[in-house]
Amino acid sequence: MTQTRFNEYNKPSAGERKAMTDFLHAHLEEFRDSKEDIDCAMAYILREIPSPGGFILRLTEDQAIVCVVMIAKTGMKGFVPENLVVYLATHREYRGRGIGRKMMQLAMDAAEGNLALHVEPHNPARKLYEDLGFTNKYLEMRCIRREN
Repeated sequence: MTQTRFNEYNKPSAGERKAMTDFLHAHLEEFRDSKEDIDCAMAYILREIPSPGGFILRLTEDQAIVCVVMIAKTGMKGFVPENLVVYLATHREYRGRGIGRKMMQLAMDAAEGNLALHVEPHNPARKLYEDLGFTNKYLEMRCIRREN
């Protein structure tokens, strides 16, 4: 298997980017975001829009994507961790082999500073995150403003 790290200095090609977006959209399953939101997160991480950046780790086998982890820098420190785990997805045929855990550990080792993430209470990945040391410090609440 081959691991690749993308960031503002090593950007994926248009084809690689589309493949990662499609992969995340498919393999996040019921926890997925829209392809537009996934692409917007990539633009943030790759600093195509004003942002602190971040990085993407991609694992492939025979040209096929096996796992993707996206880490965004928050530009903050202290009460807001320096990094946000935006996405972690492993191909459904490769789950249960420790690949997601290994990729998440690599991402944690590569990130400078603390990390936060959002996970649904019933998401099976929650146990992985807890095993890696993530705790549930706060209940997240959002106010979604409707456009007029």
